[in-house]
Amino acid sequence: MFFAGLFAIYFTLRAMAPAQFQAGHDIMNIPFATINTLILVSSSVTCQFAVMAAERGQKMRDGRKWGAVEWFYLSAFLGSVFVSGQVWEYATLVSEGYVFNLNAFTSAFFMATGFHGLHVLGGIIGFLFVIGRLYAVRRLGKREASSAIAISYYWHFVDVVWVGLFFVIYILPFIA
Repeated sequence: MFFAGLFAIYFTLRAMAPAQFQAGHDIMNIPFATINTLILVSSSVTCQFAVMAAERGQKMRDGRKWGAVEWFYLSAFLGSVFVSGQVWEYATLVSEGYVFNLNAFTSAFFMATGFHGLHVLGGIIGFLFVIGRLYAVRRLGKREASSAIAISYYWHFVDVVWVGLFFVIYILPFIA
């Protein structure tokens, strides 16, 4: 519901200030945002590999196959790269004078993407807790697999929300 509210705010402000949103869209670095999006989406794939490893009881690397720990580390790393990319994008925009309270577009952009970034950070912390839990046991059981599944649900949701935000902020203005 929270993100639904952010989408509603975005569309309402866009309808009220179309010129500000067009000018805001013109400054967006779409190729960079596309690469950053692909990084986040790929983290969902690695997260799912971690879940599959946890479900089969494979905690760590076994020969050539990675275990849940390695896949979760990679997912957390990719999430961190995404957040770093978002911080870089923010720094670039701010250095060009596009600050949070400049106009309706910047307010909507920073609020929607910023809250999403906070959720990504929450997911990274969740990965680290699950990794710690995996290290704490000798064998993976149902509890550990359930933890892996739970964090993956959260992570996939955060990724789906970003795909929606990416489409609305970066792609939709080309179509509409």
